[in-house]
Amino acid sequence: MERIDDLQYKGLKIIQNTDGFCFGVDSVLLTEFAKDMKKNKTIVDLGTGTGIIGILLSKKVEASKVIGIEIQKDVAEMASRSVELNNLQNIMQILNEDVKSLSLEKNSFDYVVTNPPYKKIGTGIINKEDKQIISRHETTVNLDEWLKVASNLLKDNGAIYMVHRPERLNEIIENLRKYRLEPKRIRFVYPKVSKDANLVLIKAVKYANSFLKVEKPLIIYNEDGSYTDEILKIYEEGK
Repeated sequence: MERIDDLQYKGLKIIQNTDGFCFGVDSVLLTEFAKDMKKNKTIVDLGTGTGIIGILLSKKVEASKVIGIEIQKDVAEMASRSVELNNLQNIMQILNEDVKSLSLEKNSFDYVVTNPPYKKIGTGIINKEDKQIISRHETTVNLDEWLKVASNLLKDNGAIYMVHRPERLNEIIENLRKYRLEPKRIRFVYPKVSKDANLVLIKAVKYANSFLKVEKPLIIYNEDGSYTDEILKIYEEGK
């Protein structure tokens, strides 16, 4: 069943299917983390899903062009309708393609953003819905292949922004450097102060020198279950 949700940012809305995979707070936090992007630049969103990341960044960083890549035909079609709903057709396009066989020109984008599948195949709980399997598990492309594609798409000194799980950080950094993407900023996300980090936000730059900044932790909830001031500020900012 489809519904239209208000993104509470500069009038943006998004179409989601409640029977499939809806976006989570990780995608919203990634767009906030990526706000140091320069304006009027080109962005490709690998595994765009509902299109949430590209749609938000189109306004947050005033991108000149955003291309969303989605392998699932029906999900890509729904994301395309969200682009039209927000009148973003002049700058944003959804391509129904496999990340491993893209038609895009290499070395042609300023930025790559991605919220890739977090789990290796054979790990975690397998959801019966195919959309959720592809969104959460590396069924069609693994982390190594994902980052190779990202590096190929980026211009020299272009940057990738991604959100992932902390338990795979060693593997992420190893593969980033394998494809000459040097980690520059990392921020850990905690559900509460009393809990372990469950997300990590990473920025890496192609052919950059080695210098890594670990930013202050981002806490989502107070101990009473209410949003922290920083999260409230993120959600209130675009109203």
